[in-house]
Amino acid sequence: MAGRWKAVGLRVAQSVPVVLGVVVISFLLTRALPGDPAVQFAGAAATPESIEQVRVALGLDKPLLQQFLIYCGQLLQGDLGQSVSTGRPVAEELAARLPASLELTLTALILSCAVAIPLGVLAATRPGSWVDQLCRLLVTAGVSLPTFFTGIVLIYVFYYLLGIAPSPLGRLDFVYLEPDPVTGFYLIDAALMGDWETWFGALKQLVLPAITLALFTLAPLARMTRAAMLSALSADFIRTARAAGLSRGKVLYGYAFRNALLPVVTTLGMVFSFVLGANVLVEKVFAWPGIGSYAVEALVVSDYAAVQGFVLSMALLFVALNLVIDLAYSVIDPRFGTEAK
Repeated sequence: MAGRWKAVGLRVAQSVPVVLGVVVISFLLTRALPGDPAVQFAGAAATPESIEQVRVALGLDKPLLQQFLIYCGQLLQGDLGQSVSTGRPVAEELAARLPASLELTLTALILSCAVAIPLGVLAATRPGSWVDQLCRLLVTAGVSLPTFFTGIVLIYVFYYLLGIAPSPLGRLDFVYLEPDPVTGFYLIDAALMGDWETWFGALKQLVLPAITLALFTLAPLARMTRAAMLSALSADFIRTARAAGLSRGKVLYGYAFRNALLPVVTTLGMVFSFVLGANVLVEKVFAWPGIGSYAVEALVVSDYAAVQGFVLSMALLFVALNLVIDLAYSVIDPRFGTEAK
């Protein structure tokens, strides 16, 4: 147990330079954005004097090094700055929008895991069969089709032609009232209130964007599951287990699948961290008020604080996710984090 905690502590220490590097790079890159935030904040009818006053108020008149030191001091206090485009603190904006992106991403990952992992296992146990061919087809389609194209096709078929899907305009139709915010997840909050009508309304709005994102995330998960299972099934310990007379289910799921889980969990963590920040196309197609669309809107108006806050929050989330994966490793494989004797 001590060896595992030592490995986790070492990973935390290794994450500190990564976070510091992200802070420096995001600060420098946002300063390279075209446009002047002071002009945007002052408004179209602003005079040069008022623009200069806004620039002084935002601290943009100071040298770059001094701006960076002020920014680091604000970060240490938990202050991500104030958004130029909305006038609200960036931390509040991200906190309000992050649950929407998390709900969409987690639902999509649950759907993709429910399909990709069993499909990858079946494809590995039946190479060359129709299941294997179906797995390859889904992987190719998931990699080849852009998410915005898949989303538009689903909207056209299920909303426009068949009329069985709600309008793709956000997390909840206008006929429903938003549930009282507890977790920020509409499905959970509506269930806690016992408002099942709102729960079904939120679920209907979530189905199409979640399927769109799931089709994209399904490809790497199915491919990695298939490859990991093929590698595990050809290992010596599997042949030994079969020779010992163990049942097929015990060999397949008790030995092969458990050893194949390590690369699958790694891929799942990478997919989650990538999709959470890169699902902006899905959010735009379905008018989903998540952090991806917020970051794009901030980039358009050269909103330094909003872009920096988005990049930093994604970096911290990625670091935290890597720690969770390390802990999951210790559950899947007890040898993880232990020192060789």
